[in-house]
Amino acid sequence: MAQDAYLIIDVGTGNVRVAVVEPSGTVLGVARADMPYERDEAYPESIYFDPNQLWQQIGGLAKTALADSGTVCIRALTATSQREGIVTIGKAGQSLIGMPNIDHRGREWEDSIADKNRVYQLAGRYPTSLFSALKLVGLRERRKALWSETATFLSISDWVQYQLSGTARYEHSQASETLLYDVAAKQWSSELCGFFDLDTALLPPLQGGGTVLGPVLPTVATELGIPSDAQVVVGGADTQLAVRSLQPSVDDVVIVSGTTTPIIKLVDQYLTDEQQRTWTNRHIDETGFILETNAGVTGLNYQRLKAIFYPNESYEVIETELAGTDHSNCVAALGSLLADEKTPLIRGGFLFNTPVSHQLTRADFVRATLWDIECSIYENYRSLCAVTPHTESYVWTCGGGMQSRTLRQYLANLTQKTVRIRNTYQQASVVGGAFLCNDALGISGMAPVTEDEVRPEEPERFRQLYEAWKKTRNVFKTMQ
Repeated sequence: MAQDAYLIIDVGTGNVRVAVVEPSGTVLGVARADMPYERDEAYPESIYFDPNQLWQQIGGLAKTALADSGTVCIRALTATSQREGIVTIGKAGQSLIGMPNIDHRGREWEDSIADKNRVYQLAGRYPTSLFSALKLVGLRERRKALWSETATFLSISDWVQYQLSGTARYEHSQASETLLYDVAAKQWSSELCGFFDLDTALLPPLQGGGTVLGPVLPTVATELGIPSDAQVVVGGADTQLAVRSLQPSVDDVVIVSGTTTPIIKLVDQYLTDEQQRTWTNRHIDETGFILETNAGVTGLNYQRLKAIFYPNESYEVIETELAGTDHSNCVAALGSLLADEKTPLIRGGFLFNTPVSHQLTRADFVRATLWDIECSIYENYRSLCAVTPHTESYVWTCGGGMQSRTLRQYLANLTQKTVRIRNTYQQASVVGGAFLCNDALGISGMAPVTEDEVRPEEPERFRQLYEAWKKTRNVFKTMQ
């Protein structure tokens, strides 16, 4: 007998994956591939993807994941994706161009925004080319043929759901990333559109996460071999779905360790920072908000250094070798973001004593990398706490970066909070998607288990190590 399951499509910054998940949250099968990016030579800092190519890739991954999952009956499908990325839709409903979060085609027009403070007040974030509105401005100014064909645009996850159902809607957590959405009012803003000279006619209707968009298109059902009555459910931003997988409460802090590391607090009212260090986003529920700082590229640094120093070894081997190293051998500063700094660190590296010691090992470089990640997270956590105090005795964590227990211990030691992690942490956004499918279909009973709790230790020793890291970072700042 076929078991009920959901098909979850997750389009991240570095890769796209499709998972088959039971309503209980058990992942039955996953297929993944790298995102297919190309450079756009019309801009100094631009990267894009062909949405039609990506859709073909998603279809192939879905078939693989389904084939690996045994006999299942797909009851619902949903999508999650990187934030800030968008796909433009043409006048005939065709997919035109995909612009990911790492596309900065709008950077040249950042200074044309008349009142950035007002944008921050309404949109909950300081306006930069990271966000969708400036991607649209860049497209309009330099890719006029594409712009003349553009009728609307969607977040990447909403575009996937449009491909599945034929219905174009924009989900609220994703709309928070556009600079065109009044986060407090939970609606599109004509005032914000005016700052970018964008017509409100570009904006599709809004719809909440965890609601039914409609049945899957017959062509998709036939192509994938799934039931024609499977429902397409509105998903949301990958960070919010990862948070949802943990089932946290208001005032909880969650650290999502992926390619980048958002440090977020769940709040029940619209808060902003007088110093404009934080972002305020809509959560995927009806009334909640997420207050956020972000440590920037962290997990990606770890992945790339693993590929250099441990190309054929597992993360377990790294953890074993870390046990035999010492902090004094090497310190790193690798370009993460700090909310209190006005400019990012664009040059970084490792510092160690010379001549090179015979005791210096590959594990020392990885330990220094993990410590750099953790100190950057802690700095951003402190900025978050300056806006809204965190009084709970614990923090939640999830994401693939948290598979390092060393990193979890560092987090506990610096924050002096117990670090909690669920058994679903490595597939957090996918499991969050299963939660939303359960919501939409009225299914209850999914309860993730707390897999591990790491308690703080040696506060004074790690405070000294933290001060040494700050000095190292300042060395590299002088080299900018």
